[in-house]
Amino acid sequence: MNAVFEQIFQVGFLAAIIRIATPLAFATLGEMFSERAGVLNLGIEGIMLLSAMAGFTAASLSGSLWFGVLVAVLTGMLMGALHALFTVVLGLSQHVCGIGVTLFSSGLAYFLYRLIFGQQSVPPAIKGFQTLPIPIFSDIPVLGQAVFNQFALVYMAILAIPLAAFVLYRTPWGLSVRMVGENPRAADSAGVSVIATRFQAVILGGALMGLAGAFLTMAQFNAFTFGVVSGRGWVAIALVVFGRWDPWRSAGAALLFAFVDALQLRMQASGLGHIPYEAFLMLPFIFTIVAMAIMSRNAVAPSALLKPFRREER
Repeated sequence: MNAVFEQIFQVGFLAAIIRIATPLAFATLGEMFSERAGVLNLGIEGIMLLSAMAGFTAASLSGSLWFGVLVAVLTGMLMGALHALFTVVLGLSQHVCGIGVTLFSSGLAYFLYRLIFGQQSVPPAIKGFQTLPIPIFSDIPVLGQAVFNQFALVYMAILAIPLAAFVLYRTPWGLSVRMVGENPRAADSAGVSVIATRFQAVILGGALMGLAGAFLTMAQFNAFTFGVVSGRGWVAIALVVFGRWDPWRSAGAALLFAFVDALQLRMQASGLGHIPYEAFLMLPFIFTIVAMAIMSRNAVAPSALLKPFRREER
């Protein structure tokens, strides 16, 4: 156990927390925008997987990582638009459509990957993003190396948190999102297009989910595998509840999950007795379930979440 505590206070451990939290932060913010507008997006797992595959493929074939990121974002937006079409425009069940999007996206990702790369004994890899130290700040002891010597996408995730809070709480569009998520009838009476606002929020959420997928294949693993997402999409849905639909709290929840995940990796490496490694793998998910169960008691979801809006119905 002493070996575990020794590793916790190392720069590498802190840097690992931030990197693990990055895709979770992107995905959680994306899901938060969607839910604040009143739309639950259970397609997040599949959207992340398809975006990860599309971004990796584009980067591999073009040789441009940023082109791969763009393709991943566009893929996320496209699948977000598909989910919005079913749930916002047609008013279908958000649960059923979300699961359908996940199954469709996952199957499409596997099919296209096999079609493009074939059956290879060694999965293709790319040279992913390299760390980009920020002058002066990266020289700060411990914190500088952990926070300011990261990938460009990590910096984007850090900036996305205050930007999301500003957009949600300080802009007219953010007010419209919150209105349609709480009282779409009142928003419609005030001249806000409920359909358009929800559609935009779900597409924005899809773009952030696409960024999460892009980070996994072009920065964290530099390759695409069928288990590259590994339930992070489902975790993001729980983190939104844990963060009470607030950008800062949701990002904090992602950071807390990343801490537990990084800790279990260190516990595996330390070789604690004869404990099976599967027991350590369960720790982050057990933590998420327990935390969500505790926080959900007092959490107040947007009033119109899961409720379709039909203007003709009064």
